[in-house]
Amino acid sequence: MAAGQRVEDHYASTGIAARILAALRAELGGDVAVTPESLAPLDHFHGRGVVATEELVALLQPHAGEKILDIGSGIGGPARWIAQKFGCHVTGVDLTADFCAAAEALNAATGLSDRVRILQGSALALPLPDASFDRAYSQNVVMNIADKAGFYREAFRVLRPGGVLALSNLGAGPNGAPYYPLPWASAPENSFLATPEQARADLLATGFEIVSFQETTAVLVAASAKERERLQRAKQPALGMHILMGERITEYRINSIRGMEEGRLSAIEILARKPR
Repeated sequence: MAAGQRVEDHYASTGIAARILAALRAELGGDVAVTPESLAPLDHFHGRGVVATEELVALLQPHAGEKILDIGSGIGGPARWIAQKFGCHVTGVDLTADFCAAAEALNAATGLSDRVRILQGSALALPLPDASFDRAYSQNVVMNIADKAGFYREAFRVLRPGGVLALSNLGAGPNGAPYYPLPWASAPENSFLATPEQARADLLATGFEIVSFQETTAVLVAASAKERERLQRAKQPALGMHILMGERITEYRINSIRGMEEGRLSAIEILARKPR
């Protein structure tokens, strides 16, 4: 089975948008406004949810009217949140057909279909023209991609000169292999972790300039302590990622947090620029 198909199989789930909207209305009432804010506990598919998106956006610094690319956009939560808050036009590209269908349905439900465009495609062959975006970002996507250099080359290609790429990823830690399953891979053969040093080298080799490079593992471990305690009690919030991924998300997140605690996973945030 091809690597792309294994990735899509890991994430595939039918009826995502209907489940999310039903959960939102069951918890907050049938007349709840469907907005990026009300959906935030459900549609930011990465550790710490919208808080992590806010931190990445602080690096990205989008401006009104700009064209922004989300590489590995999932069900579109960050794209909608950014488009609404900053007046941007956001294009999301994701490999998983079920995620793209859910993103389009939630764009329509929030009235943002004219501001957020979703395309199904590979990060290694973005279905987009050269030099067409002011800024790009990607959250916890490259762990699914063996060809890191190819990922960075495609991001570089579609950015305009002077455009920036913001990344928030997990990578290999110094203390051995992590515990599986994890949010991005049920087994080691579907997981491709680079060290922070390898990530820096790959970006520079592609032609990017490094604007900022921060290892954030210790910060994430401290921020995730209460979440791990809650997960170990098998207690999910009414609105959370289990609506998207099912109860398997509990084991995924516990393993992810444990891996960072033990130095088996590293967390990095990077801002890179395509030279003018």
